[in-house]
Amino acid sequence: MSQSNQSSPSSLKIYLRLLTYVRPYIGLFMISILGFLIFASTQPMLGYMLKYFVDGLANPAASLFPDVPYLQDLQLLQVVPLLIVFIALWQGVGSFLGNFFLAKVSLGLVHDLRVTLFNNLLTLPNRYFDNHNSGHLISRITYNVTMVTGAATDAIKVVVREGMTVIFLFATLLWMNWKLTLVMVAILPIIGVMVVSASKKFRKQSKKIQVAMGDVTHVASETIQGYRVVRSFGGEPYEQERFGEASMANRQKQLQMVKTNAVYTPSLQLVIYSAMAVLMFLVLLLRGDASAGDLVAYITLAGLLPKPIRQLSEVSSTIQKGVAGADSIFEQLDEAPEIDRGTKELERVSGRLEVCNLSFSYPGTEQPVLSNISFVAEPGQMVALVGRSGSGKSTLASLIPRFYHHEHGQILLDGVDVEDYTLRNLRRHIALVTQHVTLFNDTVGNNIAYGDLAGAPLDDVQRAAEAAYAAEFIEQMPRGYDTLVGENGVLLSGGQRQRLAIARALLKDAPLLILDEATSALDTESERHIQAALDRVMQGRTTLVIAHRLTTIEKAGLILVMDQGRIVERGTHHELLALNGYYARLHAKQFKDEDDE
Repeated sequence: MSQSNQSSPSSLKIYLRLLTYVRPYIGLFMISILGFLIFASTQPMLGYMLKYFVDGLANPAASLFPDVPYLQDLQLLQVVPLLIVFIALWQGVGSFLGNFFLAKVSLGLVHDLRVTLFNNLLTLPNRYFDNHNSGHLISRITYNVTMVTGAATDAIKVVVREGMTVIFLFATLLWMNWKLTLVMVAILPIIGVMVVSASKKFRKQSKKIQVAMGDVTHVASETIQGYRVVRSFGGEPYEQERFGEASMANRQKQLQMVKTNAVYTPSLQLVIYSAMAVLMFLVLLLRGDASAGDLVAYITLAGLLPKPIRQLSEVSSTIQKGVAGADSIFEQLDEAPEIDRGTKELERVSGRLEVCNLSFSYPGTEQPVLSNISFVAEPGQMVALVGRSGSGKSTLASLIPRFYHHEHGQILLDGVDVEDYTLRNLRRHIALVTQHVTLFNDTVGNNIAYGDLAGAPLDDVQRAAEAAYAAEFIEQMPRGYDTLVGENGVLLSGGQRQRLAIARALLKDAPLLILDEATSALDTESERHIQAALDRVMQGRTTLVIAHRLTTIEKAGLILVMDQGRIVERGTHHELLALNGYYARLHAKQFKDEDDE
């Protein structure tokens, strides 16, 4: 525990790093600070006007500036009301400049941090997403960022405005009666100790709140995405209980923060007002020859001190919330992006894929997922991977586009190690279709022509859809290619989603096509159509097929049978049946299951 505390960066270091994001807005920020300085300077002015008002009660005709030439004739009766209006106008100008320009800084900061976090997410390696649930990542972009900007802008507003108010008030009090004012200095160490101890509590509690908020978002997003499973399996009571517990945990942690604040603020107020009581006693005891106006002004100005001091003490919780949020944000921003040491960029490759002695274990585990895999796929050849679930087929498919980084062995594309290609260039040569299709809440056409394909001519999109046997259902939709598909294609059937994903891969026209259970969601007739389409598009294109149904890969030039991360058999469909081994058993079992059906 102590070790983790030592390794976590200090609040000051995090806060200073956070303030670097304000740098692009430094001009606006300085205008807002100037506004708050103007606002703060008016506080003692208004209090000091009371001196002249009280003195004016006894002698309204007295001069406000008896020793200043040309101003001796200005009477308290005339000047004091006008000065109060002028000071109020001046204060309004300061308040507008401060609040408006700080809001521009704050909103700009929210935007910048959200965009930076989102853009950073797109560069992170797959293992980061494997280890972090989506709820916490979304909560970081939405909730944590607002906490952070509160610390970077709103907290500074309080620090500058209330801090300068305290300084101006204190300077005026020292000028009026320095002996009495020094009595107030005695309480500053007590206030300092209280602020430091409360700050530590606020930061710990803020971290817990952010984690709890991530849990709430996570449960909600999981339930919304999986609502069909929830309803079909009667999971409503379980999800209600799960969400209730997450929300209750968040509520309790929020209450702990409120409780700390609720105890801390009155305690500080008691200390400040106790000092005020002592001060008022001394004013009455040691009034000397001071006028009534002097005493009223002094007590009023001293009475104005507790409010800004209290607000300065409360800002600690805002800063610590922001520091806790910034800590989690910087933790993500400091995460190493996908390794891309490649320098090679080729306009087009022939698609020759060679895997040599490839072994792989997932980061943080010692159990090998792949062991000593070797095979060659010639340009235009179809290579199929078959085997039980967990035999390493999908992992092998993920290593080719470098979704994971392999340490042992080589994967060569056109004789060049995939590690030597730049990531963007490597992935441009590969089209990938998985059984878990991802569609965006956009039109059919935009889902096919996605990413680098955006802006592709409609004729090309239609040809890809026809080749994937998707055109027949697209043209029956209300708006054809302009029809929205809903979140993750919820308005489409599983087979339709799969065909759109295949159309997307066909439009890409990449030399290397990877189909990871790509026909698993298709009915027999659609699969037959797709198979015919794939037979056509695979000409001159290397295709790596991971198939559960062995009927789909009977024409493959090479079939690799995998078990526990190793290739246990290889050959054509007829050669493997003749071996009467692992593949033959899989084939016989599958045909028996189909006959039973």
